[in-house]
Amino acid sequence: MRLATWNVNSVRARLPRLLGWLADSAPDVLCLQETKCTAEAFPVDEVAELGYATAVHGDGRWNGVALLSRIGLDEVTTGFPGEPGFPDPEARAISATCGDLRVWSIYVPNGRTPDSPHYTYKLAWLRALRDALAVELTDGRQLAVCGDFNVAPTDADVWDPAVFVGSTHVTVPERRALAELRELGLLDVVPQPMKGPNPFTYWDYRAGMFHQDKGMRIDLVYASAAFSDRIRTAYIDREARKGKTPSDHAPIVVDAD
Repeated sequence: MRLATWNVNSVRARLPRLLGWLADSAPDVLCLQETKCTAEAFPVDEVAELGYATAVHGDGRWNGVALLSRIGLDEVTTGFPGEPGFPDPEARAISATCGDLRVWSIYVPNGRTPDSPHYTYKLAWLRALRDALAVELTDGRQLAVCGDFNVAPTDADVWDPAVFVGSTHVTVPERRALAELRELGLLDVVPQPMKGPNPFTYWDYRAGMFHQDKGMRIDLVYASAAFSDRIRTAYIDREARKGKTPSDHAPIVVDAD
């Protein structure tokens, strides 16, 4: 099977690119983040023409997540128990069973700056996610947690660690929160770039950051042991970040037996 994740940065704005990418890459399951639309506004009919069922969690503002699947879409859940809000829960998590795999699409809060209440919210959200995933993993099921985590796991996952000192995405508490997810038994599936030496998945639109490869790896796939044993390859589709009106993120594609 082929599993993919992509922060599309507005599904309506990126629709022609999304449809073309689906046709070319043909994932069995695609996790989307930052859809920026309500369930009613999501292009369900357009992706259905390519064979995909859709589950959407969105409020039409700045967040929004979705799952597209052509191998089944059962037991759909939006959000998770104990999920904090700011002040109310936001559209940041959706999960479903696709064939024999439980798939989560998540969009972790950005955090803004370490002295911001948004940062406190981010850490609380990650703690609650850990607790929810601990329950999901009690039966040894095949599980993949995919999305924009808004945290670079190590210094090797940013183009210049010195530039990020004092910023979010690289702080010790954020990285510790990721480590606590891995301690549940989840494996960080590190993809290979299609071109270039760095496994970055995000490049700011400004100042030619993409062309200079000044990026970050903040889009992640965390896999349970039962699923990671099936994984053959994983790669970053850097080509999808090129061209006219791209998202500022590139998709990650995981191929498994």
